[in-house]
Amino acid sequence: MVDRGAPPAGRPPDDWPARPEVGLAVNHMGLFDWDLASGRLHLDVSALDVLQLDPGEFHGNIADLAGRVPRPEAARLDALVSRTLKDGTDTYSAYYHIRTRDGALRWTYTQGRVQRDERGRPCRILGVVRDATQELGHSAGPRETYEDRRHQTTIVETITAALAHARTVQDVIEFFKDPQAVEHLGCDLLVLGLLDSGRIHLVAEGPSEHYIAGTRYTRVDDDFPMSEVIRTMAPRFIESRGEFAAHYPWLWERIRGIGIASAAYLPLIAQGRPIGAIGLLYRDTRGFTQQERNLFIAVSSSLAQSIARAMLFDQEHDLAEGLQQSMLPRRIPEIPGAQIAVRYRSARMGRDIGGDWYDAIPLPGGRVGAVIGDVQGHDTHAAAVMGQLRIVLRAYATEGHAPATVMARASIFLHELETDRFATCTYAEADLSTGVVQLVRAGHIDPLLRHADGTCRRLPVPGGLPLGLSAEFGRVEYPVTTVELDPGETLLMFTDGLVEVPGSDLDEGMHQLTDFVAHGPHDLEELADKLCNVVGGRGGEDDLAVVLLRRHGPAARTAGRLQQAIPPADPEALAAGRQMIRAAVRAWGARERSDEIELVTDELITNALLHTDGPAVVSLNMVTGPERRVRVEVEDTSSTLPRRREPGESGVSGRGLLLVDRLADVWGVDPRGTGKSVWCEFVVPERHEVAETDDGDEG
Repeated sequence: MVDRGAPPAGRPPDDWPARPEVGLAVNHMGLFDWDLASGRLHLDVSALDVLQLDPGEFHGNIADLAGRVPRPEAARLDALVSRTLKDGTDTYSAYYHIRTRDGALRWTYTQGRVQRDERGRPCRILGVVRDATQELGHSAGPRETYEDRRHQTTIVETITAALAHARTVQDVIEFFKDPQAVEHLGCDLLVLGLLDSGRIHLVAEGPSEHYIAGTRYTRVDDDFPMSEVIRTMAPRFIESRGEFAAHYPWLWERIRGIGIASAAYLPLIAQGRPIGAIGLLYRDTRGFTQQERNLFIAVSSSLAQSIARAMLFDQEHDLAEGLQQSMLPRRIPEIPGAQIAVRYRSARMGRDIGGDWYDAIPLPGGRVGAVIGDVQGHDTHAAAVMGQLRIVLRAYATEGHAPATVMARASIFLHELETDRFATCTYAEADLSTGVVQLVRAGHIDPLLRHADGTCRRLPVPGGLPLGLSAEFGRVEYPVTTVELDPGETLLMFTDGLVEVPGSDLDEGMHQLTDFVAHGPHDLEELADKLCNVVGGRGGEDDLAVVLLRRHGPAARTAGRLQQAIPPADPEALAAGRQMIRAAVRAWGARERSDEIELVTDELITNALLHTDGPAVVSLNMVTGPERRVRVEVEDTSSTLPRRREPGESGVSGRGLLLVDRLADVWGVDPRGTGKSVWCEFVVPERHEVAETDDGDEG
């Protein structure tokens, strides 16, 4: 019977029991100690042997392992350790490949335990590494673990999330040019090609360009892996240098210097047709597991959908923007005495374009009309309404209607379109010889006035309801605001996209714009560019239209001419004509005779409208010579000459020409081919005389 409590017979070896490091070494295991605070990593001799590192290659840094652990494996291990440190668990383990000294790949296993300080923060990791060749051999690897599946899911989610923010094809290209793209995909290099008119255009290379002559544009029938996967619509996995050289000798001779050993080429298929391909290139020889192949196919499918969506976005936006641009003026006419700069910046919202528009309209008598407007909505219907409104406003203005009438008729037109859209608008009619500007506003933003010295202010303009709404509610009266634009001054009209600042109200946006214009460049074209760049820099989503009108020329003493057509039964036009006369006379320095000039002109216009069937066209200009004179002409379509007669018993009629004769310094009638022109002149003092009188009055 054996005594189980007695010690074994015989003498043990002299080195018995074996030291721990001996036991680890004979089992191809090593120890590591990683101090997280300092970043120092200690590997014992056995661990260095397992990882195929010479002592001289390792200097105590985790980065020293980069030459032995392939990039995809390193990324997976880094993600595993990071999750362990963050979620509070104490241990982790993983199988992974290392690259041996002869370039082959070998399975390795690591296991670590996290030590934490008194606050629970990780401070150190102790663990082992061992050779896993015997248990895994040359197999594809251990059975897929939860961590492997989680890592693969993370790659797909990361790529999908990153591409979700890409609106345009260029956004997708920029993503793959970023160095982080190869990190997300776990490869060393990548190439992205898109089909363009039957050819494959290499649009992105990462993380840095390794351009190979003859590959920027290739044909689908060329002997390249990217061409092959597009033709067959099936992925191509190249697992060794020999396979690369055997199947694609021309390409291999040109990329072998980059150090590529394997690759995965994947077709990008959307709606059953190829739109391009992506190549993932590796510097190590590797076999692609079935799980990896499935992962790559999933990533390529997500990428294809993102690119197809971006292509559709670009096409729709280009179509919508082309539609809107075709409705805007193709060119701005040269206007003597003024400089005009216009800009339009579309919103990057796919086909959701807006109804912003501008226009510059040459008018008779040295005048110009400037229009800025915005139709409600962001779609092609808004653009269509905008195009019709622009044509209508231009037609009414060129017919000679007063600014208030132009706006009223445009509102009635929009209302009769039976659309649910309304529009805001500002119309300015400027006489460049006198500087008199008549402004009418329909629910739009106030313009700005920049003076010649660079100062800028908001120009309050009383307004009416937006176009369409004023006609619907029967309130088509639009007040006219008259201002004087001196030489060198600039009128700025714009849509709300210029003043809509995220997180601020309209007043704050106007204040910021006023300050920007005051400190902006003097050159008008440069200022217009700067305004659009400011909006683009803050990521504005609304579209934008801008009209800048600067008056040139010498001081206001230069003779000028104003002209206004006043149709019959148009009280708004008559009121606007009277206001134009009043403003012009005052701008010319003839205040002391303004009442007389207004009264006589009003009498001539009334006679023309009462005794003829057509419109009356009133013209004012300053006649220079030995003395300054304001000349008023009223044209009509009747060839019957007026005659002066004594007032009747009622005293209501017969006083017209008598009044003209008494108040005007000289008057007369000029027959015209289609009618006549009744004119009169008023002598007014020189400007310096007016200034001296004003100074004396103030004293």
